[in-house]
Amino acid sequence: MSKGSFPRFPRSPRAGRSGRPAGFRTPVVVAVAALVPAGVAGWLLWDAEADGGRKAPVAAASSASPGASPASRAPSRQPSPEGKEPSAPGSSAPEGARSPSPAAADDGPLPDGPLKGKVVVVDPGHNIRNSEHTAEIDRSVDIGTGRKECDTTGTSTDSGYAEASFSLDVAHRLRTILRAQGAKVVLTHDGERPYGPCVDERAAIGNQAHADAAVSVHADGSAVGNRGFHVILPASVKGGHADTAPIVGPSKELGVRIAGHFVRVTHSAASNYIGGGTGLDTRGDLGGLNLSTVPKVFIECGNMRDPQDAALLTDGAWREKAAQGIADGITDFLDG
Repeated sequence: MSKGSFPRFPRSPRAGRSGRPAGFRTPVVVAVAALVPAGVAGWLLWDAEADGGRKAPVAAASSASPGASPASRAPSRQPSPEGKEPSAPGSSAPEGARSPSPAAADDGPLPDGPLKGKVVVVDPGHNIRNSEHTAEIDRSVDIGTGRKECDTTGTSTDSGYAEASFSLDVAHRLRTILRAQGAKVVLTHDGERPYGPCVDERAAIGNQAHADAAVSVHADGSAVGNRGFHVILPASVKGGHADTAPIVGPSKELGVRIAGHFVRVTHSAASNYIGGGTGLDTRGDLGGLNLSTVPKVFIECGNMRDPQDAALLTDGAWREKAAQGIADGITDFLDG
């Protein structure tokens, strides 16, 4: 298959993106060969019947080198997109009732394009100045299923390139690409804040914008030798202010499309340490997903602590490809 003929994934019948039409039981299995460098195989398989009418990844194979097999999940990820394990209940008031701070948005005239009328929220992970406000970001907030830190500092490469700088750079590139297609793009922050926003506020910004899709941009901090990207999908969660039931299906569809296009554009392999080679991971401990009422995923674009991945993440040309791959996945999800 040529580079320019990456197939559009068939869309399952949807009812407001939160359910399927009554009686829909037609089994569909789709196999898509993702374009990757020679010697690296990447397959995404979906079984619409098994996933309630949506594309569910049921098998995949992708590795950093021919013949390599995915390792088991590394327990030493540092830090996770939102920090450490849930904190014990703290002194802060319930965060779900707070109104989020104004987000950075493109309010100028938008060109006509396939995303005209769509709203996309882009959430640059962390904040470069979080380390100057440790008391504020250590404050615990309600994530529905427990409590967690407001935010964390994120990770960095060995040379000191911060995840917060990476995520904001990719977010800017992503905004430019999506805006050129007519989408209104809202950033949860644009580097203008002294710290944060907190994870619950990041979710609230997407909710209040009535986003058609939301993506949180990150890079991981795992062990050397752990390589590749993965997209984090929301688990089925209900508790406190969290109820992900309406968004689990559409978020999975969004994540699958982003993963497929990310491989195609960047030629990156799916993570060899998380997701069993699928490039997908499902989590119920992230407030940014738990508290979202709109389709939302996280993407870990690579591992900043691995020298080979770090060489990509610190390269501006590769970051442009990363933004393009994410944008193409969002467009594929929304345009149709």
